[in-house]
Amino acid sequence: MFFWDPTMIILIPAVLLTAYAQMKINSTYSKYSQIPSKRGMTGADVARYILNKNGLYDIPVELVGGHLSDHYDPRTRVVRLSPDVYHGTSLASLGVAAHEVGHAVQHDTGYMPLYIRNTIIPVTQIGSYAAIPLFFIGIFMSSESLASMGILLFGAIVFFQMVTLPVEYNASRRAITTLGSEGILDAAELNGTKKVLSAAAMTYLAAALMAVMQLLRLIVISGMMGGNDD
Repeated sequence: MFFWDPTMIILIPAVLLTAYAQMKINSTYSKYSQIPSKRGMTGADVARYILNKNGLYDIPVELVGGHLSDHYDPRTRVVRLSPDVYHGTSLASLGVAAHEVGHAVQHDTGYMPLYIRNTIIPVTQIGSYAAIPLFFIGIFMSSESLASMGILLFGAIVFFQMVTLPVEYNASRRAITTLGSEGILDAAELNGTKKVLSAAAMTYLAAALMAVMQLLRLIVISGMMGGNDD
């Protein structure tokens, strides 16, 4: 039997944006992954080129399994690219590769939002599995302190999502600037790559909105249920 919680209505805008963002990134990536760049460089070539251009010769570019599993690992200082991006020559592949290298450059230059995000990851990991259970245990036990602790932990998740936005937007901006200034892509090609990275950025915006709305929902539930401090 389906249980309808009236506070779920708070999540509707975020759910709609999330669905749209997912549809947008899938369609945009699919379109521009079919258009090869004129220079024929692969994602791995581009990543290596930009890393070297920034003096980051010691950061390797590795192949990782999965679809759109591309990432920069700040702990091991490694750029990892999925097969489609690593071997691909498409506008989408080069944009994703340059974006991930953007994170490596952020790390090397001490970009503050990235430092903050990396610092709070342990707290965020705890909050991701403990915040909601702790909150509802507090509600059911009429324990205001437990419910508040759950809200605080979820607040850390919201903070992480908010800090992620400038990190991702900055990495994309670095990618577009470098791809253009180094002549890797021409103006027409850059337009397609911008669309891919903009669509990807929308997924982070949707995740941030979802986190904010969920936090608001928890606060509303807490206010509705009340609670006696133990």
